[in-house]
Amino acid sequence: MEQVSVLSPYSKKSACPEKKIIVYDTTLRDGEQMPGIAFKPAQKLEIAHALADVGVKEIEAGFPAVSASERKAIKDIKDTTTARILGLARCDPKDIEACAACNIDLVLLFIATSDLHLRWKLRMSQNEVVERARRAMKLAHDLGLKFCFSTEDTTRTHMDFLNEIYDTALECGAERIGITDTVGCATPEGISYLVGELKTRYHMPLSVHLHNDFGLACANALAALDAGADAFAVTVMGIGERAGNLALEQFVMCAKYLRGMDTGIDTTKLPALAAIVSEHAKLQIPKNLPWLGENIFTHESGIHALAVQQNPFTYECVSPQVLGRQRKILLGKHSGKGVLQAKLIQYGFRVDEKLLEEILCEVKRIGEEKGYVDDRELIEIAKNKLS
Repeated sequence: MEQVSVLSPYSKKSACPEKKIIVYDTTLRDGEQMPGIAFKPAQKLEIAHALADVGVKEIEAGFPAVSASERKAIKDIKDTTTARILGLARCDPKDIEACAACNIDLVLLFIATSDLHLRWKLRMSQNEVVERARRAMKLAHDLGLKFCFSTEDTTRTHMDFLNEIYDTALECGAERIGITDTVGCATPEGISYLVGELKTRYHMPLSVHLHNDFGLACANALAALDAGADAFAVTVMGIGERAGNLALEQFVMCAKYLRGMDTGIDTTKLPALAAIVSEHAKLQIPKNLPWLGENIFTHESGIHALAVQQNPFTYECVSPQVLGRQRKILLGKHSGKGVLQAKLIQYGFRVDEKLLEEILCEVKRIGEEKGYVDDRELIEIAKNKLS
């Protein structure tokens, strides 16, 4: 079998690599909350089909209470995909009834629990929050709905109150409980502690929803994974409010290659999925975006490029084929003779040392002006020098 990665021996492998974890995608709900994004129903359907095609087993298709068109889009997704369809609901009877009208597979019930949210948003006491959550879960149960229960702003909520409200969720029949790092302010150590405490107390599935305000969403997800979390909310390219969410592609790659856990996602299809989402969201994929950006498997620096031609793993930890991609060697101001000569031979040009130096000078000049020299330009340069 062809080797596809060379990784650090210091990385920690999972103690339970065979454990089945759930990757549930919320691009169509939390991702769409990114300012400026509003997916049309047909676009939502296309994205949902692409998510199912890559192997996502659970799709949060939207927030049913938002509008009639949102509910229709969710119903269409439910009727035409094989994935389990999830819908968000506040602890409000109208939200829960809207979910029931969409015939979704799992309701994601939530309510804020931090002192900050209780005082300034909900204007409720802890007892009132617990009772509202209890009534909501009872209604979901009475309507025959399966449901999860998550706390909003979990990472700024006191543990004793979390235990009280999760005890209520357990009593009411929640399928799983969830924590939310709503403003992305927790550290991996904090997430590890929180997940560890909850998994010790509650012998039931636990989900994590992690935002990226401090750039720690993926590190926090690995900490949650190591501490025993079972389900992970993700979005394609990490899109979402403010700094976004845990990125689907980053988490899947980390779980597989840094922890040895297979999420069931076909990584070769991730670039095509990202292309669909970026088109409909009117977002350009950043060139340096991990695993999906144009530059990830592109080399221009002379030392790097020459080494990669000898052995790609000198400057790549994972082969591009894992993501259905191809490696690119570009020429520019940082290029050296070795890479240039290899490129020229590739296109049938054999030149002496003097001509090689002249071509290299021209390549560097153009590289300084526009950043790189593509193969078409190189062929033209070589032809002109040889004429």
